[in-house]
Amino acid sequence: MWWLRRNFCRSRWCLTRLYVHMEVAGQEASGYGRDETMLYLKNGYMIDPASGTEGYRDILIDAESGKVVKIVPPGTSMEEVSGGMGAEQAGRGMDGGGEQAEIIDLNGQIVAPGLVDVHVHFRDPGFTHKEDIHTGAAAAARGGFTSVVLMANTKPAVDNSETLAYVINKGNETGIHVYSCANVTMGLQGKELTDMETLSAQGAAGFTDDGIPLMDETLLREALRRAAKCGKPVSLHEENPALIKNNGVNAGKAAAHYGIGGSPREAEISMVERDLRIAAEEEADLSIQHISTKEAVELVRQAKKRSGHIFAEAAPHHFTLTEEAVIRHGTLAKMNPPLREEADRLAIIEGLRDGTIDMIATDHAPHSAEEKAKPITEAPSGIIGLETALSLGIRELVDKAYLSMMALIEKMSLAPAKLYHLDAGYLAEDGPADLVVFDPKKERVVKDFASKAANSPFVGETMPGVVSYTICGGKIVYRKETV
Repeated sequence: MWWLRRNFCRSRWCLTRLYVHMEVAGQEASGYGRDETMLYLKNGYMIDPASGTEGYRDILIDAESGKVVKIVPPGTSMEEVSGGMGAEQAGRGMDGGGEQAEIIDLNGQIVAPGLVDVHVHFRDPGFTHKEDIHTGAAAAARGGFTSVVLMANTKPAVDNSETLAYVINKGNETGIHVYSCANVTMGLQGKELTDMETLSAQGAAGFTDDGIPLMDETLLREALRRAAKCGKPVSLHEENPALIKNNGVNAGKAAAHYGIGGSPREAEISMVERDLRIAAEEEADLSIQHISTKEAVELVRQAKKRSGHIFAEAAPHHFTLTEEAVIRHGTLAKMNPPLREEADRLAIIEGLRDGTIDMIATDHAPHSAEEKAKPITEAPSGIIGLETALSLGIRELVDKAYLSMMALIEKMSLAPAKLYHLDAGYLAEDGPADLVVFDPKKERVVKDFASKAANSPFVGETMPGVVSYTICGGKIVYRKETV
């Protein structure tokens, strides 16, 4: 390594201490407390949907500024790499303080923008026995996510400045970017709008009453108008409760198996049809959350032809499973909206393929084992998803040739970042040093979680796509343990 030290010191940027890490796997840890101020990622296969870049690159990261300093082809001389340092960074190398670097040979693994999930539940405040902001962030980092947007159905709800500030401040204590939506209505009651302008100014990423549909059409129109003036999207849970006898289970084979009424597809279709029309008329950004029916996919497809304000998200479980999973796994596969039929699953995949569905979002919904052990009609709906989402995208979409890896990364990073106006989802010099490194071929058995919860129907399955590193703000926030 003498040539590396010589070339670094030949430039104005001299590393007085050099840490070399030539294996892909290190110790699984948060990475907090490490004192390296530079990271140099070698021999990674970079995929960046924003620029369309795909190929082998080396990436130099300044952990102090949290920025990408240089992206170069492998084999670029260290003198040329160090020549890309800005004056401030170069000055730090000359002031006697001593720069430190960790060099990581990725051995051809994919390096991509850190994943962005705009639909997660961290249950904090109010339900921290299920999850809290710190454990949720740890689960996100382990899954390759560097940015998440929290839903606002907490207790108290995020319908006021104090609760929003609590969530944002606690999120700032984690190693990733934690954003939060605010509620559309006070107390999620669907009767009175929140002070959307104030909440937006104080950092709300968007507005939602997720989990509870907004039934008052007049109120929805006003919410869309006010959110549009704030430049923030409204995201809606689309299920009409008047049509549902038992939530979380499709009104079909699964409901018949349990001898219950279930949740019919019309509950989603009717709401999606109404809300797409209103959003187009109001010219406001609307995101249809966790779409589950083929009819809703088609409604979104047609609405997009008429309006540029329509967006939709799909959850990994909806493009992977059908109602058969509820029969096999019981409450571990109970969710809102429910898993539907094979035709619906394939329609969601086609929607992802042709751009009708813009993004993949997990709807990470932790619950305790005791809660999920209740009977099918009493157990809460939802599954965790942050630590399996990338693997499911690879297995179900890329490996089966529905999407390219580039397209998958775009739907899991750039597209959701754009909707919520986040500085994320891309890799570029002087851009945020938020990255995920993963091996799409390496397999793992799903058996433990960083989340507090383990309510997943995928436990015990072997999946491809092992995350080796998650880097956020230039710091390693997750490092895969040595196998």
